[in-house]
Amino acid sequence: MLDAGLKAQLKGYLENLRTPIELIASIDDSAKSRELVELLNDIVAASDKVSLKTDGADARKPSFAIVRPGSDISVTFAGLPMGHEFTSLVLALLQVGGHPPRVEADVIEQVKALEIDDELRFETYFSLTCQNCPDVVQALNLMSVLNPKIKHVAIDGALFQAEVEARQIMAVPTVLLNGEAFSQGRMGLEEILAKIDTGAHQREAAKINAKSEFDVLVVGGGPAGASAAIYAARKGIRTGIVAERFGGQVLDTMAIENFISVSHTEGPKLAASLEQHVKEYDVDIMNLQRATALVPAALPGGLTEIKLASGASVKARTVILSTGARWRQMGVPGEEEYRNKGVAYCPHCDGPLFKGKRVAVIGGGNSGVEAAIDLAGIVAQVTLLEFAPELRADAVLQRKLFSLPNVTVIVNAATTEVHGDGAKVTALSYKDRIHDIDHRIELEGIFVQIGLLPNTEWLKGTIALSPRGEIEINARGETSVPGVFAAGDATTVPYKQIVIAMGEGSKAALSAFDHLIRVTAPADIAA
Repeated sequence: MLDAGLKAQLKGYLENLRTPIELIASIDDSAKSRELVELLNDIVAASDKVSLKTDGADARKPSFAIVRPGSDISVTFAGLPMGHEFTSLVLALLQVGGHPPRVEADVIEQVKALEIDDELRFETYFSLTCQNCPDVVQALNLMSVLNPKIKHVAIDGALFQAEVEARQIMAVPTVLLNGEAFSQGRMGLEEILAKIDTGAHQREAAKINAKSEFDVLVVGGGPAGASAAIYAARKGIRTGIVAERFGGQVLDTMAIENFISVSHTEGPKLAASLEQHVKEYDVDIMNLQRATALVPAALPGGLTEIKLASGASVKARTVILSTGARWRQMGVPGEEEYRNKGVAYCPHCDGPLFKGKRVAVIGGGNSGVEAAIDLAGIVAQVTLLEFAPELRADAVLQRKLFSLPNVTVIVNAATTEVHGDGAKVTALSYKDRIHDIDHRIELEGIFVQIGLLPNTEWLKGTIALSPRGEIEINARGETSVPGVFAAGDATTVPYKQIVIAMGEGSKAALSAFDHLIRVTAPADIAA
């Protein structure tokens, strides 16, 4: 099952097991069950602390539990956790086996201290190509190891298609709690905790309100924000980051092949590296905090205030806005109603759930054409709709697209409505812009790939924005408000690229520092 390289890596990892663990497999005579047994035997062969039983009674087959004998600690996988989930498997083996997790001590204590009356039974549906799923799977696995009243099973949605259809799972990761919908999309451990521990928001808001002012406050934790924080912290000044989710849009990016000096990486890996780099400096990271208002300094050199959705507020001598962007929506009837019920924005994540079905891709740029190419290998039929008279994707992508037998391309198509039966998408309507004729396509899925919108609505009326809603900046990253700078995809800088955002974030930090030493006299800056 595992090649020689993975077996060697696994053997090295499992040397960190502190206590014996037992694998209990529930199998039948299917090919997938045979593959699972082969995988589990490879794990057993990698450590003398691992044993295997194949008499499990789980109704889902194939599945297996990782159990710490003599305790109620266990983690369950339904399916074969390979692909993006192989790391989740390794971490689960280590954590059930007593290896300490790399998580802040106060977060671990928060999980252990949760007051739970009845058992919390989580189920997470994932796909092996989903880069967002491992964060959710790993967080819930760890919680089930730390707190005996929490149980978790991670389910490969592509393998259990009947279950997915019966429960109307149309996007991954989807999490159920005690059989009811709990969440969809990427969530980290702290985000899940915030949903379960209802007093966490108030406690965190109180901690933030008690903080003294910063010299530089960065709003946003993507590539631009991380770079700005590192450059500011290296100046020896008091630096903080407020982020709704650290990593930003990069977390939703599958393959990154144009990041100079790194031939290939994936968004979540890059985001984790960014966070780790920031944590090497004295930066106060305030994660899961959404900014709602900016109050400019009353006097030159005064303090700018950032108000947060939690009710807290933070003040700083300079502010760097790096709030990034999000997927642009079609803005047609039915889109919001059927979001995650057939309307999707991540073909890599959700594509496997539409195996053998008919789907549409909206958008003829690189993202749309790449999505159509990827989906064509999974689904029965792909219809790509482009508003303009021709596709905008690179020529090499277009050649590949038009070579595929199960792809239809329609240009001059204006999407007008998403149709459904109340539970899932059933069709899509569009207008032929040349002949002014309405058409309807019967299908099961719609993947929207029409660009990004800047996250700047909260700044309207406070700071100068372009007609597209981007923050207007000059060559130094300065905005229309003195002491407030901006960087990255939320600004008017052209070409929304990771490497450009990082450079812009660094430049904004240098400009903020220059502003500090010329306009104010922060106590933290050495004379």
